[in-house]
Amino acid sequence: MSIAPPPTAIRITPSAPVVRDLHGWRAKCLQRLIRMELPVPSSFAIGCDNVRMIAQGRRPPPAELSPIFDGSGLVSVRPSAVMPEWGGPGTVLNVGINDALHDKLAGRIGRANADAVYLSFVQSYAIHIARLDPDMFTQDGPDALAGALRCYRDEMDQPFPQDPAEQLSEVLRSMARAWDGPTARLLRQAKGAPPDAPLGLVVQEMALALGPGICGSGTIQFIDPVTGAPRVTGRFRGQRHGPTIGTGAETLYLTRDSRGPSLEETAPEIFADLVRFGIAARERLREEMQIEFVVTGGQISVIDADRVARGSRASVRIAVSLARDGIIPPNEALMRVEPRALADLLHHQVDPRAPRDVIARGIDASPGAATGRIVFSAAAAQSAHARGEPCILVRRETIPEDIRGMHASVGVLTERGGTTSHAAVIARGLGLPCIVGARAISIDARARTLRAGTRMLREGDEITIDGSSGEVLAGAAVLLPPALDDAFTQLMDWAADAGGLGVRANADTPEDAITARRFQAQGIGLCRTEHMFFDGERLPAMREMIFADSPEDRRLSLDRILPMQRQDFTRLFEIMAGLPVTIRLFDPPLHEFLPHDREGLRELAESLDLPLSDVTRRVEALTEFNPMLGMRGVRLGITVPEIYDMQARAIFEATVEASRKGDPVVPEIMIPLVSAMREVELVKTRIDAVAAAVRNQTRTDFTYRLGVMVETPRAALRAGDIAGQCTFLSFGTNDLTQMTYGLSRDDAGRFMGTYVGQGVYAEDPFHVLDQDGVGELLLIGVQRARAHKPGITLSVCGEHGGNPESIAFCHKAGLDYVSCSPFRVPVARLAAAQSAIRMDQGRIDP
Repeated sequence: MSIAPPPTAIRITPSAPVVRDLHGWRAKCLQRLIRMELPVPSSFAIGCDNVRMIAQGRRPPPAELSPIFDGSGLVSVRPSAVMPEWGGPGTVLNVGINDALHDKLAGRIGRANADAVYLSFVQSYAIHIARLDPDMFTQDGPDALAGALRCYRDEMDQPFPQDPAEQLSEVLRSMARAWDGPTARLLRQAKGAPPDAPLGLVVQEMALALGPGICGSGTIQFIDPVTGAPRVTGRFRGQRHGPTIGTGAETLYLTRDSRGPSLEETAPEIFADLVRFGIAARERLREEMQIEFVVTGGQISVIDADRVARGSRASVRIAVSLARDGIIPPNEALMRVEPRALADLLHHQVDPRAPRDVIARGIDASPGAATGRIVFSAAAAQSAHARGEPCILVRRETIPEDIRGMHASVGVLTERGGTTSHAAVIARGLGLPCIVGARAISIDARARTLRAGTRMLREGDEITIDGSSGEVLAGAAVLLPPALDDAFTQLMDWAADAGGLGVRANADTPEDAITARRFQAQGIGLCRTEHMFFDGERLPAMREMIFADSPEDRRLSLDRILPMQRQDFTRLFEIMAGLPVTIRLFDPPLHEFLPHDREGLRELAESLDLPLSDVTRRVEALTEFNPMLGMRGVRLGITVPEIYDMQARAIFEATVEASRKGDPVVPEIMIPLVSAMREVELVKTRIDAVAAAVRNQTRTDFTYRLGVMVETPRAALRAGDIAGQCTFLSFGTNDLTQMTYGLSRDDAGRFMGTYVGQGVYAEDPFHVLDQDGVGELLLIGVQRARAHKPGITLSVCGEHGGNPESIAFCHKAGLDYVSCSPFRVPVARLAAAQSAIRMDQGRIDP
């Protein structure tokens, strides 16, 4: 015996078997509204399987469709994808109208309004369903309906369909096929939908928004979509039925407004009902909803509801508000906020409601927005800062000497670079908006001009950079201030309660450390000491040391820097008040501290009292073909040991001084760019000797922890051996990614967009940790280090430490903490909390 196929459409009732994965989000939302006993018109759900069969040519039986028209006779058809952001074909209104219904409507709502409804459907059906030429259906005026019906008959050789079931069948077929079109597929895949994403459809009886009394349609929501503050927003359009505008149409504000009449004043009972519906939807649906409604002769019909579209600031405030009101638990509030959204709260942002004059785009390297005048050098930036003028530092690419200019700027824009280039890393640490790799701009530093497309900008011209979107805007944009309010604080407190990975900050200056404490970082996971050497007072001594001919002369030069370094570390220890501080010993190649232009070389020769030829030869001798793989890090510390000796002494003397004043300090000293155990042994021996000397001289005992920064693939593979010589390992994923891939992190931005776009890499590996390659090295290092020394502390201190996806991987890998730029600490803390919650809920394996 054959089994009858399931009905094409099921009526949505409180107990109907409506499932989101089968019928889509809109069908499920309508069922929830119906369960709340809101006045929802009769609605039907067509499941994804049926929609797929309709697209393949299976016509729904008319007998199954006819009962849908038992109400008013008019229905709408709306898409109902599994996720609302996937979109779908456009809504089709007024399905079911024909000559007979048109006559009935004319008696109820007037001939002109009935004509407008019928005409709207004929035009929509002809263009979108029958696929006729749109230019033929632009009729207007008193005879427009007759003209449209005549055009349809002439083009199709048959009258406009009068059977409502036939109309609906054709509409369903057209919408089902449109979902499978190539353009629609590409659009929804760009929004995260799988290639085979299904579509459900919802057919709903239409409530007329035209006629006598108070009639119209509108939307209402109860929060500001930008800030999340409580606020009723929306509009009520009187005598407006979809795109059809009836006689006497008037747009009303919802609440009392000095600019014009409002629904609250005109129809207080209707407004009160809408507010009641909104409160009920918030409590029962556990979300801030936008309600779409129709008023017919003073009676409300709720035809749809959707989650309020919101910006980053609003998402935090809404989640916290729902949790504070007991509607959702705090852990769910944490899970509802995208970690990256927090970055928008920490900085100024371009107001999304304001116009944007975009002149160029680049890589969004550091979030936030800033407006300032263009400057092309660090010196010009410092001069502008001294005058009190906000400036944007614009460079082809920044170099270490530009740090002073970056400090003086409100934002940074570079023509070259990627997410871990010098400009990007330093800007994130300073909390400056930064765009790198803006290949559409062309900089002429001599002429002090910037060309962006057809526009020519000069030094002093005003621009705005949006480091959150990567857009460069002409002129001054409207900016929103940071939003570090009580909602942000509450969310961070809940994140702390949820546990998870520890989060430290990469901090090089007292300002960085203060920011880290403000965002409740659990210590400093990376202090890059080389940035301290570019200070104007220290750079001459550093250059003098580089040109010294003997260890004794080098020590004399470094003795000038020692008290400054000691002061640096003392201040960091005092600010962190007993929290761990991990200090990386000197890392960059020496040539970075030397000038390379002729004027700079001449000034250096004068300061050192040496012939220009001698200075030039020494600079050329220090120049390396590939300095990132050359004489830097531990290699420099072994061949020029006086540098590490001075730094170790400064650290230990600062430890003694800070411990006397406040909390006891246990400094963590980290050796960079290690690839062999013997390197650690050599450095450790000298540091132990310095520690012993300081203990004797100060007559004070102290301890310290020695660790290694794992940046080379060999160090990851030999982590077991290396772990025996130290107490912690910290994976420097910036360099580890660079060396694993064989990519320059400063230059990869030139082609990375093409590689990601063509699927060579799923993501920029400098932005999101490559779990298959770099991640495997990290896992090997973790396993071998723990096998050799179970209690060793393991962490990540590269920029991936602030990336939410990478943090989830680090949690699963069993690391103890991550370290990231101070302004990424809140992002990392939320991501760590979410990872812990997922693990507790069994969504990821420990």
